[in-house]
Amino acid sequence: MREIDPPDDDAPVVIAVVRTGGIAGRRRQWRVAPDPAEATDWIALIDRCPWDEPPADPRGADRFVWLIRARTPEVEHEREVADTEIEGAWKALIAAVQEAHAHDR
Repeated sequence: MREIDPPDDDAPVVIAVVRTGGIAGRRRQWRVAPDPAEATDWIALIDRCPWDEPPADPRGADRFVWLIRARTPEVEHEREVADTEIEGAWKALIAAVQEAHAHDR
């Protein structure tokens, strides 16, 4: 599931989230490239996520699957996350990206 294009800008932090699946099978995408002054807060959100934990089984009727990519000056992360895993740090990161994306429109 590689629907997110690689970041094409020079922002120090870029986060992209794609949600697919559900009853209608619709794809939604959110992306944020925050100002450098906000980078530290975004990096803290990224660092709290369990990128290296084994993924949960995404199977299940009408469930969403999330693809989350994050780039900081030090690291690039990519992870497919089952809807059942969207809690804690994942939930906070996704909510922040969605909110920032809505304000950038």
